[in-house]
Amino acid sequence: MKGIILAGGAGSRMYPISQLYSKQLTLIYDKPLIYYPLSILMLGGIQDILIISNEETIPFYKKLFRDGKHLGLNIEYTLQSAPNGIAESFILGDKFIGNDSVTLILGDNIFYGTLDFFQRALERKKGATVFGYRVTDPERYGIVEFDENGKAISIEEKPQKPKSDFAVPGLYVYDNNVVEISKNLKPSPRGELEITDVNMEYLKRGELNVEKISRGVAWLDTGTPESLLQASNFFGAIEDRQGLKVACLEEIALHMEFINLTEFETVTNNMPKCAYKEYLNKILQDRIK
Repeated sequence: MKGIILAGGAGSRMYPISQLYSKQLTLIYDKPLIYYPLSILMLGGIQDILIISNEETIPFYKKLFRDGKHLGLNIEYTLQSAPNGIAESFILGDKFIGNDSVTLILGDNIFYGTLDFFQRALERKKGATVFGYRVTDPERYGIVEFDENGKAISIEEKPQKPKSDFAVPGLYVYDNNVVEISKNLKPSPRGELEITDVNMEYLKRGELNVEKISRGVAWLDTGTPESLLQASNFFGAIEDRQGLKVACLEEIALHMEFINLTEFETVTNNMPKCAYKEYLNKILQDRIK
């Protein structure tokens, strides 16, 4: 399984800060936003990851993550020259994906809680899996409709009259056919290759699975200044209360056994003196005891 983070886009809703850098580099409490979707891929056991972004932003991601080896990852980068749609990710990532299946997560999507829904999707060998998350404002999202047996029967993008309250978050798991499907798409009226059209093709083939996300999981779509503030406050409260960090990549790499304790210590020692390093040193000491 390969992983892709689409971390580009115009970011127009974040103006004027979007004139300087991508919203995926803005802080969510104490770490860049892109740490959160990357942590989801890592917790799914995915180590080969492609980050897609624009020319101005990729150097910042390279400075953050380099080739990923210090985290037990293989991180590659590719350019999306213009915001041509989410589905273009699979065309740009064709060589990276190769003959594998692929998980795509949008760089501004955060999930917090038990990831059972994601693990079930990763276990499937065929077809596509998207997720359904109950929202109060379904007209703002792609919406999935279910029949009486819980099977998906339609997906609509931002419908005026939604047929359900279940939005499709920016996390998708596909078999290798997604590359061919994406290459055969036609741009939508807004000039983009739409991910909803990819999902509709899988639905026509009878190969679209939908996992409903339980009410105990938080999905945060951080596309506006207001939602960024809410996410920062949310994770700040959790971390301050529990004394545990969310989306701490080094801790996750150790937990998933992508790196060993010696490698973890080396990574920690290379950090400047800061609260983040103190947290990792505490993990190190707890493991040594």
